[in-house]
Order: sequence, then structure tokens, then C-alpha cells
Amino acid sequence: MRDLHFANPEWLYGLLVLIPMIAWYVWRQIRRTNSLLVSGLQPFEKIGTPVKAWLRHILFVLRVLAIALLFIVIARPQSVNRWQKVNTEGIDIIIDLDISSSMLAQDFKPNRLEAAKNVAIQFVSGRPDDRIGLVVFSGESFTQCPLTTDHAVLINLFHQVQSGMIEDGTAIGDGLATSINRLKDSKAKSKVVILLTDGMNNRGDIAPLTAAKIASTFGIRVYTIGVGTIGTAPYPIQTPYGGTRYQQMKVQIDEDMLKQIASMTGGKYFRATDNKKLQEIYNAIDKLEKSKIDVKQFSRKEEEYLKFALWAAVLLLAEWFLRKTVFRTMP
Repeated sequence: MRDLHFANPEWLYGLLVLIPMIAWYVWRQIRRTNSLLVSGLQPFEKIGTPVKAWLRHILFVLRVLAIALLFIVIARPQSVNRWQKVNTEGIDIIIDLDISSSMLAQDFKPNRLEAAKNVAIQFVSGRPDDRIGLVVFSGESFTQCPLTTDHAVLINLFHQVQSGMIEDGTAIGDGLATSINRLKDSKAKSKVVILLTDGMNNRGDIAPLTAAKIASTFGIRVYTIGVGTIGTAPYPIQTPYGGTRYQQMKVQIDEDMLKQIASMTGGKYFRATDNKKLQEIYNAIDKLEKSKIDVKQFSRKEEEYLKFALWAAVLLLAEWFLRKTVFRTMP
């Protein structure tokens, strides 16, 4: 960004000299036009004021502008180039998303899975300086997107996530272990897993608390989110004829286990009972995990008086030339 400053701004007060100069010039012109006394004006009514007489005022205008520019030159105008050097220390984040069939329950709108995806996408969009990845799990787990700063690709892969991509079930421990595997070699100062599930661990080879101990060893914080209303929720049930019907079933979330995972890793447990609460949880995590940004400002000054001096010289030469040629007066 370029700004104009003056090294000697007090000289700009010299521009006030132009006020009495202009006043004196106007007063002199009035006196000059009224100095000739005649008995009558009838012989001069058709003569008028010659155009050249009006144009003579250009000489004074040129001189005033030149003097104004000279005062600006003495004030030493300087352009200041300013820029910022921004150092960001991002956070590596893995979103560990449960995609089991129970995530199709419609206590969230349109369902738990779509609500979780939409809120997670908003979270990703608001953290441009962080590397973020996506792990999905149900009966088993896999990496949908490794850590990346290309959030457009990540968001596109979020849209492709759907229940039924892998074997059904809830392997919370395996999902957390896969996330840890993606973060363990990270050089980031802060490593975070956001684990979202709506059920109880019933599949997988690794116990959730064992995975939590491993996460703690690698300095990985785990924020756990239990998704589901209190009481019952409409779950999708496959009919014998290939269709789907919804049946009210009890919501079962192993909150004690999720709280332990969060506690063991220095994270925090949240319970989301609707879309709004889920949004508030991601907002809370966003505030808890802020990227470090160092901003250093630099500036460079350049003298700009030369162009003003050149214009002043041009105006003075123009005045001198016109006075000696076009507006020359006889002695």
C-alpha cells in the first residue's frame, strides 16, 4: 500500500501566502479597469473586452501554481510503501466421522450424517491456514482425505461421503487409530482429532481407550462429539421388500467412554442434540484451537519531490515563454 507523507510538513503553511497574492492581483485588476474616466461609454459599447485580455490571466495562474508546487517541494513529499509479512502457524486437524447406518436417523435435519457434513464443511471453510483431513468409520475405517491445505478438494470429498460406503457397525477405536496414524508424524505444534459418533463401540480390533492412550503419547488432543437427541429418534429400518421405514429407537451413546477419551488426551466432550447445538460445538472448537499468526510490518520511503519540482519548472518556463511572445507588452 502506498501513502504520501511530507518530511517537512510545516512548509505547507507557506501555501497561505497565495491568498494575499490572489487578493492583491484581483484588487489590481479592478483598479486597472476603472482607471480610465470618459464622459460617455456609447462609443465603446460594441467593442467589449478582447479575448486576449482575458487570457492574460493565465500568466498569473501559472505563477501561482508554480509557487504552490515549490512549497510542496520544500516540504519534501515522500511515498511510503508498506507491506506485511504474515507468519502462520497452522494446526493439523483430522475430522473422524461416523458413517454407520444409525447416522441416517432423522432427529437432525435432514439426518445426522448430512447435518454433520454440512457443519464440518463450514468449519473447514473458516480455517484456511490449517491442514485438515477426513477419516470415516463404521464397521471399519479408512482415510477419505489425508491432511491437506487444499480445502476445495477436501470439501468435495466430504460431499461424496455416504452411509454404506463400508461395512456397517461402530468401530470407534479403529476410527480414532486411523486418525492418529495420519497425525503422528506431523510437525505441527498442535494436532487435533474431532471424533463424531452417535453410538457405542461394537466393532473393530482396537479398543477406544487404547487408541486414546496412543493419541496422548503423540500429543494429539481429541474432541469427542456425541450426536443424538435425548430419548428416542427415528432410525431407518430395511423392510423385507427392499424399502426403508423409520422406527423410534432409543438413542444409545457411550458418553462415559467419549468423556474418558477427551480427558485422557486433553480435549473436551460435547453432546449435540440438534443442528443448532452441533453448529455451536464446532464454533466452540474453532475458538479453542486458534492458529498462531505473527504479523510484521515493513515500510520503505521514497522521495517524490522531483516530479513536483519538474512541474514547477515547466509552469515557470511556460509563463516566461507566453509573457515574452503571445502576451508581450510594449514598453
